Amino acid sequence: MALILFAFVVRVRDGLPLSASTDFQHNRELQERKQQLKVISKSLNLLPERGTIKGHELHIYFLLSEGVAYLMVCACSLPAAVAFCFLEDLRWEFTASLDNSAVALATRPYPFLEFDSVIQKLQQHYNQSGGPSLGVTLAEVQEELRASPPQILTMEDVQLSNGTANGHIEQPAPSGQNQRLEPVSAPGILSLVLNIMCAALNLIRGVHLIEYTFQDDYDGIWNVVAFLLAFVCCVCQCHLYLFHSSLKKLKSFTLLTIIILCNTFLFGLRNVWQLAFHMSVACLSTLLCLNRKLLDRSSDCGV
Repeated sequence: MALILFAFVVRVRDGLPLSASTDFQHNRELQERKQQLKVISKSLNLLPERGTIKGHELHIYFLLSEGVAYLMVCACSLPAAVAFCFLEDLRWEFTASLDNSAVALATRPYPFLEFDSVIQKLQQHYNQSGGPSLGVTLAEVQEELRASPPQILTMEDVQLSNGTANGHIEQPAPSGQNQRLEPVSAPGILSLVLNIMCAALNLIRGVHLIEYTFQDDYDGIWNVVAFLLAFVCCVCQCHLYLFHSSLKKLKSFTLLTIIILCNTFLFGLRNVWQLAFHMSVACLSTLLCLNRKLLDRSSDCGV
């Protein structure tokens, strides 16, 4: 079995394929590796100068030089030094055959198909002799690899780089008021108005009751606390409806419970209808607050 199965030359700037060796094999893993080469070619700008992507039986090696990437698929038994020798020889042949301006001006895929014969010849030499054929020696490459080892990557690393290169890097989820909720509905506006009304009534009754509390040696202090606490809870309910918050369910039910307890405590200062009104408004606000969802990010992407 041949050790070097496929070679690929790509322009780094945009991943444009420049040339490739002819594939005479139909190995399933080889076809998978060739598909992976296409993914790799889209993120070459973010990859190191030398790298290796290991597979089960076949490895991918790549070398970047002067705006051109040289990639190969080979058997895992091929030593890394020999693989990079092949890529160095391929680079030398390509730069000797074509100048940089021709590469820069290329607009269509595979503009240098005639270079396929050179790749095939070099590939055949390595598969038969197992060593370099041009000026690069195995000892030189081994010394370079010891001084600067190639980076070992996974396809997950490459795909993440590819997403970054195309502007699809995953953004951390915004929190608190930075997250947008669904538009305020008509019932939501009604609940806000009623909640503000309840808050105002609680504040007015609480402040008014403070005057009598000071005159009666603080006998009604807990009634004042109940009114003012209900006022604060009503304001918090409005805020919770308008803005996103973590633990929304817990906060909503806590506020509802406090409002119900405060109004129950105030029985006597308020009649049954007043208590029913305040508690109903609190229940309505809680229900609408829990049902108001975050705006779908896909519909808010600004496109």
